[in-house]
Amino acid sequence: MVTAGPDYDFGRSIWNGAVSTRPGALIRCVDPAEVRAAVLAAQEYGVPLSVRGGGHDWAGRSLSDGGLTIDLTGMRRVTVDPVAEVAEVSGGATAADLVAAAQPFGLTAATGSAGSVGMAGLTLGGGYGPLSGRFGLALDNLLSADVVLADGSVVTADAEREPDLFWALRGGGGNFGLVTSMRVRLHRVPTLLSGMVMYAWDQVETVLAALSDVLLEGPDALTVQSGVLPGPDGKPVVFLSPTWSGDDTEEGGRALARLDTLGTPLVSQIAPTTMPRMLAAVDAQFPFGRHVEIRPRSVRSLTPGVRDVLSLAGSTLTSPHSAVSVHSLRGAAARIPVTDTAFGNRDPHLMIEIIALWEPGDTRAAEHRAWAGNLTTALESEALPGGYPNLLGADEVEQIAHAYGPNTERLLKLKRRFDPDNVFRAIPLPVQP
Repeated sequence: MVTAGPDYDFGRSIWNGAVSTRPGALIRCVDPAEVRAAVLAAQEYGVPLSVRGGGHDWAGRSLSDGGLTIDLTGMRRVTVDPVAEVAEVSGGATAADLVAAAQPFGLTAATGSAGSVGMAGLTLGGGYGPLSGRFGLALDNLLSADVVLADGSVVTADAEREPDLFWALRGGGGNFGLVTSMRVRLHRVPTLLSGMVMYAWDQVETVLAALSDVLLEGPDALTVQSGVLPGPDGKPVVFLSPTWSGDDTEEGGRALARLDTLGTPLVSQIAPTTMPRMLAAVDAQFPFGRHVEIRPRSVRSLTPGVRDVLSLAGSTLTSPHSAVSVHSLRGAAARIPVTDTAFGNRDPHLMIEIIALWEPGDTRAAEHRAWAGNLTTALESEALPGGYPNLLGADEVEQIAHAYGPNTERLLKLKRRFDPDNVFRAIPLPVQP
């Protein structure tokens, strides 16, 4: 246990440099027994508890102000069974750790877009990513989890053992216990095709209108992340970051070539790549330490109203680091019945991630936050009820109330069963148990 010094400073340093939370104490655990002891200690002394995995939650919920933070960064082991095509992933491992371990065997995993994100937190809350059209969300690839519950008991949750807990973990986040290890399904993908296509801002209306037919259609193997970001010269651009994960690379080449026809590209760089390289590129664009405000909204499609807001986003950018990223839920992820897991929206849709990002010391922080707030307000009339729990801030009360769709009642009932004293508070639930 540390309360000051280099180890303490390292443990409380998270992705969002704007978070100033200071835990009363930080425990860096190296095995499940230490995790269990830390969970029980927090309750014995009556202090709030949080869990730091990848430290990528923009709202800073991995740190407990004045309480006890369990630091899992010493538990990052990943073991791959190439025959079963399964990886055992320790609770502190990141997406980068997982795909790096799988790569030598010709395997990969369904992750998010960034490598520095903790796999447990990502998976338990959802996990939109570049392979989700073909393989589902990250949570759809969870096979089992070893969990320390609030009473100190250690259980394995899967389809046969603790099935209710397993259901809640897949979409309900780390609100039911602390996952010390999980087993995830891997996938054999011989070749990935990916890259970046950028269009100049004077083509924004044309490109977005053409893009509306692409994001939620096409083969499962094609997933297209898109949005708005500052280009190399600081001016806004429309970007497309497609990934083809299918076995037929010629078909993939044809599908990706279509993205060059939405207008006249400034940049079009598509090539064979690997998941480690893809995730590293996003990490480089969004490094640890900058200040962050994220506002998510989910919409049915890229309607004219949504396109107008994306155009507004680029035209009013306040920071050279901010961006709007549009993720799609479609294909395999949309064919899973909504009540099969706790994840609240399985209808095909777009999740719009509004990312205000600025350097420490920037005196325009309030303007950057206002930019994100104005955009989420502008999307309100187009938005679906609820939102993506992994990105919702505590003040997004209306979205939180509907975030779990038809699964809310069952989820809250299980929260009262497994964690009646609300020891674990990973992502927002509609009401306190």
